[in-house]
Amino acid sequence: MVIMKKLLYIVFALVVFVACDKKANDFDLTGECDVLSLHLDEKYAGVVNRKAKTIVVAIPETYDEHVMTITELSLSKGATANRKVGDKLNMTTPQLIRVTNGDVYLDYTLSVKHDEAKILSFVINGQYLGVINQTAHTIAVQVPAGTNLKELTPTVTTTEGATLTPASGVAQDFSNPVDYTVTYNTASLTYTVTVTEMSAPHVIYAGLATTQQQLPIEEQTAVMWLLSNVEKAAYVSFADLKAGLVDLSECKVIWWHLHKDGGIDGKGQFENNAMEAIAAADALKAYYQAGGSFFLTRYATYLPAYIGEADCVPNNCWGQNEESAETVGGPWDFSIAGHTDHALWQNLLMNSEALDHVYTCDAGYRITNSTAQYHIGADWGGYETRDMFRSKTGAIDIAGGNDAVVAWEYPRTANHGAIVCIGSGCYDWYSVAGDAGTEYYHANIAKITENAINYLK
Repeated sequence: MVIMKKLLYIVFALVVFVACDKKANDFDLTGECDVLSLHLDEKYAGVVNRKAKTIVVAIPETYDEHVMTITELSLSKGATANRKVGDKLNMTTPQLIRVTNGDVYLDYTLSVKHDEAKILSFVINGQYLGVINQTAHTIAVQVPAGTNLKELTPTVTTTEGATLTPASGVAQDFSNPVDYTVTYNTASLTYTVTVTEMSAPHVIYAGLATTQQQLPIEEQTAVMWLLSNVEKAAYVSFADLKAGLVDLSECKVIWWHLHKDGGIDGKGQFENNAMEAIAAADALKAYYQAGGSFFLTRYATYLPAYIGEADCVPNNCWGQNEESAETVGGPWDFSIAGHTDHALWQNLLMNSEALDHVYTCDAGYRITNSTAQYHIGADWGGYETRDMFRSKTGAIDIAGGNDAVVAWEYPRTANHGAIVCIGSGCYDWYSVAGDAGTEYYHANIAKITENAINYLK
C-alpha cells in the first residue's frame, strides 16, 4: 500500500511537470505593481494607499460620477493595467484596477468620495447636547432655566478636515439664534443654532451619567430620539434627581433605558451597576406616589422593586457586548397574543401573517439581545403560571410567549402613577452595523416608545 501511494505521487508530479509551460525558475517575480498616480476628468486626483490597495478620488459635493474618464494613470516601470487613459468608468460603484508586471499582479480598488461638510455634534458648556436636524440644518439645545444665554461655549465636531465659523470652543451670545458654517473643499453648509431655556420638562430621560454624551451608545441613541421627537423633553441624571435640582412639577413620565454590555443578571448585579439610581430611590418613590409614571426598558425593569412595588425583579436576564453582537438572519419578534388591543402595540408595522407578534428589526441587524424578562413555568424561576406572576409582582403581563413575560405594566392607582416595563431583547435602539437591518421593522422601536410615553402621559 505504501509503494502504491509513492507511485501515485510520482505519476502526479510528472503530470504537473509536463503540464507546466514554464519551469519554476522561469517566472518573473521581480516587477513592481504600484499605481503611482491617477486622475479622473483631468483635475480630480486619486489618493493612493499602497498598503490598503485603494485609490480614493475626492470630487465636488454635487458632481455626477456616473461617467468619469481616466485622464492620467502612472504605473511602476514595466507594469500594465486592465484600465488605461481614456477609459470611461461608472464611479457610482468602486472599480477594480489590476496592475501586472511580469508574473506578478496587484488589485487596487478605485472609488470616489464626494466632498462633505457637516456638523456631527454640538455641546454647550460641555453638558447640554444639541439635537441636529441634518435635513433642515438646524440645531436645538435646551439648557436649564436661569442659564445666562449671552455667554455659552459650544464644543463642535465636524466632518474630518472641515473648517467651522465661528470656531469651536469660542463663547457666543445665544440669546438669539446663531449661524454656524462648516466648509470642506467645495462643500459648505450653514446650521442655525437655537438655545432655549426649559424650566419644567414634561418627559425626562433619567441616566446614570452626569451628561448624556457619557452614556453608552445604545442609551445615547434613545436619548437623541426623545429630544428630537418629544416636546419639552430633557436628559436628567439620577444624581440631580436625588439632589432635588430638577423641577418635576410638570413631569408626566420618567424614562430609563439601562444598557450594560454583557448584561445584568440578578438584583446584586443591578445594585452594583446602578448605584446612582438606587441612591435616588427616595426621590423617585416620592415622584411615583405623587402620580408620576415610569417607562422602564431593558435592565431598568429592576427599578419597581426599589420604589414601592413588590420585591420582585426579572428572573431571566442576559446580554452580549455591543461590539461582538450577533447578526440576525431575519426579523426578530415577540408575541402580543391576547394583548393586541393594548395602546403600546397600535399603529406598528405588522406582518400580515402574524398579527399577534411585534417585529422590531430586519435581517442584517446587529443586536446584543439584552434581556430582562420573567420566565413562566413549573421547571424553574418561581412563577409557574401567569396568574402566579400577577399575584407575586402586582403587575399585568402585556406581551410574551408561552414561557415568558417580556412586557408588563403596573396600573395607575389613587396612591401612585403607572409603570410600563419592556424587558424583551428585541427592544434595541442601536446597531453597530449602522443602517443594516433598520430599514423597516426597526421603526417599531420608536413607535412603541412614542405609544408608551403618550399612554403614560
